[in-house]
Amino acid sequence: MADDGEENLPVPGGRLTHQERRQIAEGLAQGLSYTEIAERLERPPSTITREVARNGGADSYQADPAHEATRERAHRHRRAPVHVDASGHGHKTVRDLQEQFTAIMISTGLPRMTARVLACLYLADSGSLTASELTRSLRVSPASVSKAIGELEHQELIRRERDPRRRRDRYVIDADAWFRGWMGSARQNTMLADFARQGAETLGITSPAGARLRDIGQFFDHVGHAMIQAAEQWRQTHAHGEHSTIAEKSGIPAGNS
Repeated sequence: MADDGEENLPVPGGRLTHQERRQIAEGLAQGLSYTEIAERLERPPSTITREVARNGGADSYQADPAHEATRERAHRHRRAPVHVDASGHGHKTVRDLQEQFTAIMISTGLPRMTARVLACLYLADSGSLTASELTRSLRVSPASVSKAIGELEHQELIRRERDPRRRRDRYVIDADAWFRGWMGSARQNTMLADFARQGAETLGITSPAGARLRDIGQFFDHVGHAMIQAAEQWRQTHAHGEHSTIAEKSGIPAGNS
């Protein structure tokens, strides 16, 4: 595809140019991190993260298709009429936020479809949607939504509620979603710490492997307790009237790190 000279001139804070996309592809091929690529281009790391995530990921990113896809999206947005939802937000505004949220969640390790479903739920004014509503909103198959819902439930980022009037499940984002996800991570750290301590005792801390496991156990024990204490402190500050602590609800002792 032929380049317009003007299109290859970087604009501070503006859209990525074709040349910048080629530099991103070259950086990925060289094994550079998003931060290193961002420094080369003098762009925020979040710009590189979003660009790569919405164009196939680090393993599939190609400059020419990415640039053409961006031009097509911009053309569609210019032609599309502005729709406004009940809260006064334009659909394009919400769609752009969903794309940004999705890219961030992908960078944390969530699969793309799982991240899209989570973003859709978070940006819905109701904070809850049915599987069919998610399917229509995201324009994907029911099977894709079902798989993503399963992953989000497993990570305790959403909960399921039965709608008695419609006889179907609704998937809900609530104030405790991130607490549950955070405490799930704390439980995993506790399990890793227990395993590492037992492994160190089995192998003996005088052996290299045993000493390594001992250090791992101490690290995850410290991090797990610190996570619990930080979450408890936040809840005590922001959730007035809550008498039981997060650690009590999760069955994890909040001992000292």
